[in-house]
Amino acid sequence: MTRHQPEPEPQRQPEPDTGRDPAAPAGRAAPAPDPAELAGGAAVEAEGIGLKGPRGWVFREVTVEAAPGSVVALTGASGTGRTCLLLALTGRMKLTEGEARVGGLRLRKQAAAIRRTAALAHVPGVDDLEPSLTVGEHLRERVLLQRRYGTAPLAALKAALRSPRQRRADARRVHDEALAAAGLDLATLPKGPRTAVRDLERLERLRLCVALALIGRPRLIAVDDVDLKLSAPLREEAWALLASVAASGVTVLAVCGEAPAGLPGDVPLVVVVTDRATGARTAEEPAEPAPKADDTDETEKETADALAETGRA
Repeated sequence: MTRHQPEPEPQRQPEPDTGRDPAAPAGRAAPAPDPAELAGGAAVEAEGIGLKGPRGWVFREVTVEAAPGSVVALTGASGTGRTCLLLALTGRMKLTEGEARVGGLRLRKQAAAIRRTAALAHVPGVDDLEPSLTVGEHLRERVLLQRRYGTAPLAALKAALRSPRQRRADARRVHDEALAAAGLDLATLPKGPRTAVRDLERLERLRLCVALALIGRPRLIAVDDVDLKLSAPLREEAWALLASVAASGVTVLAVCGEAPAGLPGDVPLVVVVTDRATGARTAEEPAEPAPKADDTDETEKETADALAETGRA
């Protein structure tokens, strides 16, 4: 009796890589990568971006190209859209024209993912500190919020499986690393961690804001008004602080009145000069005449309207 032999299965040729998740439905692109899985600083690439408010263009024709671990100085006269540009590049304002990528993520399509990788360190009117709270209370609150809302699902599950002692040790380690990176020594404060925010000097407050931002381990941090009301020695300390953060691999966006000539440790510095007439120009181009007082007031109104129009993320 002859036993039937099964026919060999035909060999399948490997399918070409189309960049689509095989489990995803046909015609739908693969989901964006989890920002928690991305490491290192975020590169910033923008070409001809602009934002228009009810009263006109807040900024326009802005081009930025910065490698990971760079400091991007957004400088220009007050009312030329520096803060709006800062918020737009962190995914917190919707662009009107142009395209940009932050850490490989498209700003127009993946703004939510960019917001999870970019932290606001000091932007008055958006992430103000509570003057009546102490430094220690701000730090503990940020650690708790990060553990509850800022952790990827898989990492949150792993953390939940640890013992309470291990979770407290992890929180303490993140807390200490952020303070060390920001150069904030609690022992030097008037009342230590019980010092109220209203009693901090301006540079100490900046260090606290940077430490709070670094608790979330972002790939990019944004700082507004870096050199406002600071003397020349304190401005050097502030830029040295941001340079040390960038040297650790975190990209820094910083709004300033005047960009520094260079940064300590040969940290890459990219200067973007905003301008009312052209939206933006490079640092090498000649400056336009200073706008009149009426023009400056009108531009500040445009910026305020743009903030109200786009809202906060």
